[in-house]
Amino acid sequence: MAVTEGTKVRVHYKGTLDDGSIFDSSEGSDPIEFVAGAGEVIQGFDQAVLSMNIGEKKQIRLPPPEAYGDRQEDLLEEIEKKLIQDLEVQVGTWVEVKTTAGQMLDGQVTKVNEGSVMLDFNHPLAGKTLNFEIELVGTG
Repeated sequence: MAVTEGTKVRVHYKGTLDDGSIFDSSEGSDPIEFVAGAGEVIQGFDQAVLSMNIGEKKQIRLPPPEAYGDRQEDLLEEIEKKLIQDLEVQVGTWVEVKTTAGQMLDGQVTKVNEGSVMLDFNHPLAGKTLNFEIELVGTG
């Protein structure tokens, strides 16, 4: 029976970038489970499982709008270094920052100045085309 919206699915997958590097995989672990069409995974992946049958394998290529979106320059923000727990941060470090509304956000340090740091709050895969090998291993 083919997957339709609302079907709970179990999927094994391998995600790669265009250069062939693997950014995520379920290999060696349990398959991921989600409800098809419910928006629990990125849009293109969600749509790809619809109409698949158990045992079916598929390869898909997702441009940024169907994955983690385009990079957004307004998600770069310079903040005072004293607002970060680890004052010895370096470029590439991920830090957690509390907003004035109390929300916790993860940002990657892109520049370190004497009294401030530049943080990038984009998802690490934003702006990238993603390739997936998907195998539907179960439903229900």
